[in-house]
Amino acid sequence: MKLREGVRPVPYKFAFVMDELEKIDPYKDTTFVFMLEALKRGHDLYFLGLRDLFAHSGGTVGFARRCEVMREETHYRFLDRGGEYPLDSFDAIFMRKDPPADAAYLYATMLLSLIDSRRTFVLNHPAGLREANEKLYTLNFPEVIPPTLVTSSIAGLKRFIEEQGGEAVVKPLDGHGGEGVFLASRNDRNLNAILETVTRFETRLIMGQRYIPEIRNGDKRIIVLDGEPIGATLRVPLPSENRGNIHVGGLCVKSEISVRDRQICAALKPRLQRDGLYFVGLDVIGDFLTEVNVTSPTGIQEIDRLDNANLESRVIDFVEARIRSLRE
Repeated sequence: MKLREGVRPVPYKFAFVMDELEKIDPYKDTTFVFMLEALKRGHDLYFLGLRDLFAHSGGTVGFARRCEVMREETHYRFLDRGGEYPLDSFDAIFMRKDPPADAAYLYATMLLSLIDSRRTFVLNHPAGLREANEKLYTLNFPEVIPPTLVTSSIAGLKRFIEEQGGEAVVKPLDGHGGEGVFLASRNDRNLNAILETVTRFETRLIMGQRYIPEIRNGDKRIIVLDGEPIGATLRVPLPSENRGNIHVGGLCVKSEISVRDRQICAALKPRLQRDGLYFVGLDVIGDFLTEVNVTSPTGIQEIDRLDNANLESRVIDFVEARIRSLRE
């Protein structure tokens, strides 16, 4: 079914599995502008937390509250006291719970996997979310990542640091927002302490990557929709920092999507589409992919302001199109 030009779709029911609404920043949060754009189009919004999901006799159910969002001091309100809904009664579900991807998060994706995909579109696909650890997933694309080691061995990490010229970045596999990221140097008398800390005395795997000097120019966040880049911003670290993450004070500046960025996206596109990772945020430093953010990628509001864009409109267009394809 194709819509005539100028004809809006019937209102859809959009469910958002996310953090508590009172905790989000309406001027930075990407989920907020998804909700705002959907509301502008007349769709019905429903809020759920991870604890609101449950299964009953093989079906997945959620305790959902209908809500609205607005750019006001109080940026949301609930329209009812909530009720139980079969999750496949929603037209689309946005899985937008912030990291960490802990046991509760993984169990939630398992419940979401029980939804009838012929009735309800889920962004991102729950099986893809389970598959794609945001750091380990990069190993599927060795041609576009820097030299990388995943190990819990301190001796192995020290050898890797030497192989990379005496410096490497080390980080936990389950970190987010720059948490637990260190620049490890052979000349640092704290090197043993750093490696003991990140590996928890060799009891957990961590990732080591070659230090990329271009980080001083910024860590680029590329927003990718269905395998195609739609916008980017450069997150420039503070002079006292090696991390460009917004959470640790990185400054967002305007950035173009380069030829190399498009090459990286092209390398990832078939796998992203296969895994149902429709909306992702790539972290690129210099010419190298460093992370693939899939749980609740952010950056849209920053890019919108810098580029005078409306990227959330393109995302909602995509979701509406997927819903229509299920109805055909």
